[in-house]
Amino acid sequence: MPGGPELIIILVIVVILFGVGRLGKIGGELGSGIRAFRKGLSGDDEDDKDKDEEKTSE
Repeated sequence: MPGGPELIIILVIVVILFGVGRLGKIGGELGSGIRAFRKGLSGDDEDDKDKDEEKTSE
């Protein structure tokens, strides 16, 4: 596992390659993608429960 100095060097290289503004956009898109993925996972379970309840009530 990389330690402190190695992580700082990696961070500096990433900032040089992408720039600070672009890193913010990438981070925001990554966060919204993760939220959508989690919502999709939990949404599927809720949809299945609703469908099961409709079938049993008929």
